Order: sequence, then structure tokens, then C-alpha cells
Amino acid sequence: MTTILANISLDQLSIDTLRLLAVDMVEKAKSGHPGAPLGCAPMAYLLYHRLMKHNPANSHWADRDRFVLSNGHASALLYSSLYLCGYKLTMDDLKGFRQWESKTPGHPEKGDADGVEVTTGPLGQGIAMAVGMAIAEKHLAAIYNQADFKVVDHYTYAMCGDGDLMEGVSHEAAALAGTLGLSKLIFLYDDNLVSLDGPTSLSYNDDVLERFKAYHWHVQRVADGNDLNAIEAAIEAAKAETEKPSFIAVRTVIGYGSPKAGTNKVHGEAMGAADTAATKRFFGFPEDKSFYVPDDALANWRQAVDRGRQAEADWKKLFDGYRAKFPALAAEFERTQSGKMKDGWQDAIPSFSTGKPMATRNAGNAIMNALAEPAPELFGGAADLTASTKTIFKNSESFHVNPAGRNVFFGVREFGMCAAVNGMAAHGGLIPFGSTFFCFSDYAKPAIRLAAVMKIHSIFVFTHDSIGLGEDGPTHQPVEHLTMLRAVPGLTDFRPADANETAACWRLALERTGPSFFALSRQDLPVIDASQLDVYSGVSKGAYVLKDSDHPQVILIGTGSELWPAIDGAKRLAAEGIRARVVSMPSWKIFEEQSAAYKKGVLPKDVPKLAIEAGATLGWWKYVGQDGAVIGIDRFGASAPGPIVLEKLGFTGENVAATAKALVK
Repeated sequence: MTTILANISLDQLSIDTLRLLAVDMVEKAKSGHPGAPLGCAPMAYLLYHRLMKHNPANSHWADRDRFVLSNGHASALLYSSLYLCGYKLTMDDLKGFRQWESKTPGHPEKGDADGVEVTTGPLGQGIAMAVGMAIAEKHLAAIYNQADFKVVDHYTYAMCGDGDLMEGVSHEAAALAGTLGLSKLIFLYDDNLVSLDGPTSLSYNDDVLERFKAYHWHVQRVADGNDLNAIEAAIEAAKAETEKPSFIAVRTVIGYGSPKAGTNKVHGEAMGAADTAATKRFFGFPEDKSFYVPDDALANWRQAVDRGRQAEADWKKLFDGYRAKFPALAAEFERTQSGKMKDGWQDAIPSFSTGKPMATRNAGNAIMNALAEPAPELFGGAADLTASTKTIFKNSESFHVNPAGRNVFFGVREFGMCAAVNGMAAHGGLIPFGSTFFCFSDYAKPAIRLAAVMKIHSIFVFTHDSIGLGEDGPTHQPVEHLTMLRAVPGLTDFRPADANETAACWRLALERTGPSFFALSRQDLPVIDASQLDVYSGVSKGAYVLKDSDHPQVILIGTGSELWPAIDGAKRLAAEGIRARVVSMPSWKIFEEQSAAYKKGVLPKDVPKLAIEAGATLGWWKYVGQDGAVIGIDRFGASAPGPIVLEKLGFTGENVAATAKALVK
């Protein structure tokens, strides 16, 4: 056996070591996906060992190349590569694959294993996040780079499989990338002709290269996934392309070297002891040794450590020169990379007077533009609805026209947009946002969920937040969407009732480091008198007493536009001698973070409660209790002018007062 190992090249030994580490991880866990690592190891080796600019000693170096494993089920390939390169993973971490509290879960999770850029596994999303990373790189390069000082100059590499390309989000993201000319984006496609159910011909006969050509990508094919020279030549050709993103289809054999090679039987389950031994025998490795790493292979892989340190040292030297010549730009770059906001940025947020009603979407536009200078890292756009969502920087160009521009026109691609926003957030240096109608958050839900899983600073701005949008009817009127998104762990909800609450919500969205979403109104709403009330202080607790009375007999809880019928209802009750407290609740998530004493103070247990919200009633019962009531919508809306729809479905002060009276004993 030793003789066989000694007779193969160091490159091949290193690749086969990677392959068999992944196989042993899956075998020990008795679950996982050995097929893709066996077929894709040569590509991973070339990237991590030879071609990518990265530093295992500092996985957060700002100018590193990024790598996204979109086919995240091949996670054993990624973990093994990171370990062999010298990232902060141990052999014990590999042996803990898919186990409780392991750094190596079944799919790559951002924040668990050092060197994992984004969470992947839900197929297709890695493609869109890689697009977002490439957008971020291009934008930041346009802002910060100067002659002789390319301080932002890196590639985004990604690997994908057939399943990724079947998912609709891949079409959205690829079309956007081609339109934007993201020439520093390079995809390697594991073209193995096999999916989980069997041959891809069962469900997938796309001419993939022609498809990507149509998206204005530079495309290449490598006929043999074991041909290092051909793969490397293709990647170098991709790097030489300066106008288009690149797509390289690499024909591989799933489960290469195993008895079940080329079949779906090696896709998603451990191979078993006999097939594992046979696979090791094929590669000339000891059959009786698990997690075996030959010294020569490890030493070869670990060259990445010294190379990475030198690459970062060279960049730091460049940046020192940059700082000396462009101190303001250098300071801004370092600040945004750290995630710290400018000192005093919140002072730019406007306060709104009570004179004229204003839709919260319009207030959002005024706030965004007021923040344009003090928060230059704020960057994003809409899914072909900029005129409706009001999410545009008035004094900035389109990113497509000028990469330094801050307005991204995503097109009608809600899922692709939100996933790309996640890629931008994961890249660093930006606080990105995407916007569309609230009803279309359905299209984007998987990306919103993944933002919460990754705990990244993505902001999702949804407008036309309720049946109040009116004539467009049930297809465009969100009903269950607040409930759906409030159920996502770690996602902050913002449904402000007026312009000043919107200002407070924007401040909180930027202050908090996790993901959040806005639900903003199309219709004009009255404005809370900020001269009489510290709105930010109230909103920062999620819910607060807006109007009170001594020893209230009933509590009215309103969110968003429904705060106003609650206020009207309280006035009607007062006219009949019934004391009511009005509570504004713009964020369930933030309210739940408050102390038990605070929550009890706002919503004491011994007072009946009525919640008013133009959405599903599900979830409200934890606040109003079994003896309370909810004026909500457990049906779809209707097509009519917004005020009429709201009136017909019970969102009036008169109905609030009548419903509340029935609760008072």
C-alpha cells in the first residue's frame, strides 16, 4: 500500500486525501452525501490550494476571494478542504460531522465552521448569494479603488449542481448577473448527469451552456473533471474575461472511485463499510484506516497558510500606502468593514409634523434619503417597483450605469433579489436592502428565512402592507404574511403606524445587526405628535402606551394603519364613560425581548384586551388571551377602494368601540 501512495503525484495524493476524508465523515455519521465530494474534489483542490486568494489564519480578511458551495449537501467536501488548508477546524470537528453542537453540521452554516461564507443547502440560493457578493465587490471597488491602489480586488467563486440550476431562483440570479456584467463571478458546475431520483434526463434536459450564453455569461466546458490542467485553464480564462460573469461546466462522475459511481445510489447516503473499503482500495489508501491524512498531502495543503499570510501582508502594505494617500477613504473603508455606523448618524433622521397625513412608504423614502450621506453603506433597490415602494436614493445613479451608484434595479425577481441581498450582507462593507409589495414576500420567504438563520444584516422593505391598498384586490392584499414572517426566529418585524414610528423603525433596523423587515402602508396615515412623545423610546421597546386613562377598563392594541381606528375607538368609548388604553405595537419581536415587568406594565393581565390588525388573527391570542378579542382578517380581501375595503371588513372606530364594549364587564 505504501508503494502505491508513493507512486502517485502529490496533487493526486492531496485530492484523494480530500475525497476520502469526506467519505469517512459521511460513513462515521451514517448519513450525508459522499457522491459530490468524490467527483468534485479536483475542483476544490485547485481553488483552495492554488487559485483562490485566501488566508486560513484570517477568514475575515476583507479582500479575500469568496467561495460559495451552493450545492450545500456536499458540505463534507467544504469542511475537509477547510481543515486541510489550516482553517480553525480540527480532525475532531470532522469526526463530529452532523452531530449535536458540532462545527460541521449537515449543510454549511455561516458562523459554525471557520471559513464558511454563507449558509447553503436550500438549492439555488447559493447561486443568488454569490451574485450578491459579486455585486458588493463591484460596488465597493468602484467607491474605494484609486489609481495604483486596488484595495477591493477579489473574485467570488461558487460551485453548483444540477439541482441548483433546476431551481427558479438560479434563473433569476443568473439573468441579473449577466445584465450587471459581474465579471468577477466564476461558477463551477458539477455536471454529473445524476440527481437524487436518478439520471437527470428524467426531469432535466436543459442545454445549460446555451442558457447561460443567453444570460450574457462567458461559458466553457471541461470534458473531464479529473483533468486539473483543463480546469485550471478554464478558470484562468474566466479570470481574463472582464465584461461577463463566467460559467464552467465540468463533467464529473458522481461517487468517482466507488462501486456505485455514476449512479444516484451514492448521492445522499453513507456507502457502508464494504463500499467504503472498496473506494479506498481504488485510490490506493489503507482500507483499515479512517480519517487518514498522509503527511505529504497535509504539508502540501498547508502551504495555503503561508501563501495566505503573505497575500494578506501584501494587501496590508498596499492599504498602508492607500491610507497615507487617501486617509478619508481608508477610514471609511475600515469603518464600514467593521460594521460600525458613523458617529451621530441617527441625528440625520427626520422628524415629521402632524400637519399632513403621510403614507409610511413615503416616510421611508424621506428617511432613506436623509440617511444617504451619514450611512453610505446603505445600498439596494426594488424588484421593478421602485416607484411604488419608494426605495430609491434620489441623488445617486443606477448601479447598472455606474457601479458606484447605490440604486439596484433587480427586475421582477423577488426571490433572487432577497437572496442577493443576503450575499451582499455576508460579503461585508454594506447594509443592503431589497423591496417589493408585502404580498410578494411569499416569493422571497426562503431567502428571508436564510437571512435569519445566518443572523446577517439584511433589510427587507415591503410596502402595500394590507387590504388598505384597495383596488388591486386579494392577489395583492397580504393577509397571512405578518404571521408567517413573525414566526421566523431571529427576524425583526417592523409595522409602523405613522411617519415618526417609521423613522424610529429605520433607526432600529440599522442599529440592530440581524435581519429585519418593514411592512409599510400605501395609504396616507395621520402623524403622531413627536413633540409630545418620545416615539423612538416607545418603538425601541416593541410596544408602548400611546394614550392612557386612569385605571383602564380595556386595552386596545393597534399596529400599523390599524392604530388609528384604535385611537378613534378609544375616543368613542370615552364618550360613553369607558376608560381605554391605546397601545401601539410596531414590533412583536422587540416587545418579546423586554423584561417581564415592562410587558406586564403595558399589557396587565387583569384588563381585557382587543387587538386590531388587518391581517390573520393567528398569534394574537397570546397577547389578548382567551377572554380578549381580535379584529383581524381570516379570509382574503376584496377589490375596491382601500377605505371601503377596510370599512367593510370592520376596521373602523365604530366597530372597535362596539367590540371593546362587549369585553368590558
